[in-house]
Amino acid sequence: MKDISKHTLASIVTNNHHVVPVLEKYELDFCCRGKRTLADACIEKKIELERIELELESVMMTGGGKSMPYTEMSTEKLINHILVRHHFYVKQAMPLIYMHLEKVANKHGDRYPYMKEVFLLFEILQKEMNLHMQKEEKILFPRIKEMEQKFTQMSSSDVPANFIIAPISVMETEHEHVGDILYKIRKLTSNYAIPEGACTTFKVVLAELKEFEDDLHEHVHLENNILFPKALNFV
Repeated sequence: MKDISKHTLASIVTNNHHVVPVLEKYELDFCCRGKRTLADACIEKKIELERIELELESVMMTGGGKSMPYTEMSTEKLINHILVRHHFYVKQAMPLIYMHLEKVANKHGDRYPYMKEVFLLFEILQKEMNLHMQKEEKILFPRIKEMEQKFTQMSSSDVPANFIIAPISVMETEHEHVGDILYKIRKLTSNYAIPEGACTTFKVVLAELKEFEDDLHEHVHLENNILFPKALNFV
């Protein structure tokens, strides 16, 4: 990519998913706030732009291949991928993480009080994610598929633009809020650092939280930066 500093974080990841670890290393949010350019994000984070540019270019040269062909998928295929890969994972992972966090908060909360706060934050996150995915699966995704079908068949439609614009706006706002909750959890746990003397469940749940956040970054990136722009082309 020429003059990578002028590209948005979302477009950098879309072009080559191998760069994700570099952006995450510097806590550069490419999903919920992916519309910022690399230069603007570095200014905001007070990070040396040249250093990140070198790391990104190195990964792009040696990381192999382009990103997975999400941009070439139809919205229906992309939605199916999101449902199978991400919604299914979230629904399976959240009850386990909740159970492990509850155990750690109850047994070790006095020694590690921040874990009580982590548990309460995750409790909020779980409720919001369940409702969020339900709205996507029952309202937004079916509407996007309907619009794509009308678009490909070139059939006239009197469906108002807000048919998908309004729910997309709501989903993006909710994505940002969930991202903020996980950011707070990461800060409270010092980037999921395992404290001395942590029990097995403590270690497991920190690893689960890290995996959950990593998955959410990819999940939101696919929706905010690929699926939703594709859908808006049908309006």
